[in-house]
Amino acid sequence: MEATLSQIAGRTVYNHQGIEIGKVSDVIIDFDRSLIYGIYIDETNSQLVENGAPISIPYRLIKAIGDVILLKGFPPFIRVSPPK
Repeated sequence: MEATLSQIAGRTVYNHQGIEIGKVSDVIIDFDRSLIYGIYIDETNSQLVENGAPISIPYRLIKAIGDVILLKGFPPFIRVSPPK
């Protein structure tokens, strides 16, 4: 699957069950390999991510990109570890 940055930035991301996770706020790029590594979501759904914390999602978990981004899978709930 190929995608341009303009196709990814700002899109709403949904898990494999159709529940909204959040909107893509940034794209993580591996410049050494000229690949998109993942997407970054600044404000997430607090029903899926503890306290609505920001997360990054590896690009390999993306199933489809269209008007929205659909993931192949996503954990039922993500707990956030306190900073060390």
